[in-house]
Amino acid sequence: MTAIDPTAHLTSEQIEELGRELDAIRDEVIADRGEKDAAYIRKVISAQRKLELVSRGVLLFSIFPPAWVLGTAGLSVAKIMDNMEIGHNILHGQWDWMRDPKIHSTTWEWDHVSPADQWKHSHNELHHTYTNVIGKDNDLGYGIMRVDEDQRWHPFHLGQPLWNFINACFFEYGIAAYDLELGKNLSKRRRKNPEFRARAKAVGRKIRKQVLKDYVIHPLLSGPSFLPTLAATFTANLVRNLWTHSVIMCGHFPEGVQVFERRSIRGETRGQWYLRQMMGSANISGSRAMHFMTGNLSHQIEHHLFPDLPSNRYAEVAVKVRALFEKYELEYVTGPLPKQVFSAWHKVFRLSLPNKKPKVGAPEREQELVAA
Repeated sequence: MTAIDPTAHLTSEQIEELGRELDAIRDEVIADRGEKDAAYIRKVISAQRKLELVSRGVLLFSIFPPAWVLGTAGLSVAKIMDNMEIGHNILHGQWDWMRDPKIHSTTWEWDHVSPADQWKHSHNELHHTYTNVIGKDNDLGYGIMRVDEDQRWHPFHLGQPLWNFINACFFEYGIAAYDLELGKNLSKRRRKNPEFRARAKAVGRKIRKQVLKDYVIHPLLSGPSFLPTLAATFTANLVRNLWTHSVIMCGHFPEGVQVFERRSIRGETRGQWYLRQMMGSANISGSRAMHFMTGNLSHQIEHHLFPDLPSNRYAEVAVKVRALFEKYELEYVTGPLPKQVFSAWHKVFRLSLPNKKPKVGAPEREQELVAA
């Protein structure tokens, strides 16, 4: 965490009481889930499928510029909806309580090159368990960025703004590589591991399926509009990747969001886990449309506190959560999208440079951080 611990004023008893109050908020929503929530996700899925179908239909005539613009815009929105409000949240198990086999975390597959089962392991099991713990949560910087002042600086880090931009443009492929833990599995010995080879083959199959659908079948169906449709699909995927990356960055990387040492979570209680989620996440303020297009991950704090609650309930939960921040004198990091994007990228650039002055106690912390 930062040199000044923003939670130092809390006693152990207060932290556990905070945990009990958050449990009560979660229990209240779970007891209230019902047909209204189920109708919401079914309506969203139906709208997304219709939008994608119409957009791809328009792109059959993408040789004409107005059709290209309209079809590309519609397909971009459809892909964002599939990725954010639908795929991400269904795979979190937010709708498993409906017991609908077609809308369930064990059966859903999304429009993404990362297979659902691999993503669920790296995201649900690792990221949400070890949120912002350096060396444990690879979502934090995706293994290619320096994310804390006390991490040892190397000349390689000068390029992290560029690596981050490239990762943003091809974010779905970066996620697939992250799910595979590609960085630590590149050695010859690890590449021969049967488990890794099986997972790599699954990613390869999913990539081939996505490429065939987006860059072969649909462009071919467009006949004389083959090349414009190809360009439209690439553009839609680029827009989806840049948008998703921005939302994720704003939720975990702006100034004011805390990172944690591995030793800090030893013996962690329920209340302490809750507190880490609160301090390791940030929100994005905005309209209902903006919240929807982020998959309600604009309520990133609430999502990390309650990752299995239906996403359409985060707005009402946020009011109660923010009240707890005020009660316990904690900073609720939030702001409009432009502000949060600027803050996150400013941090990327700042940490790409060596520290001018080492912090007091930095050598001791570095032993914990250097592994990242």
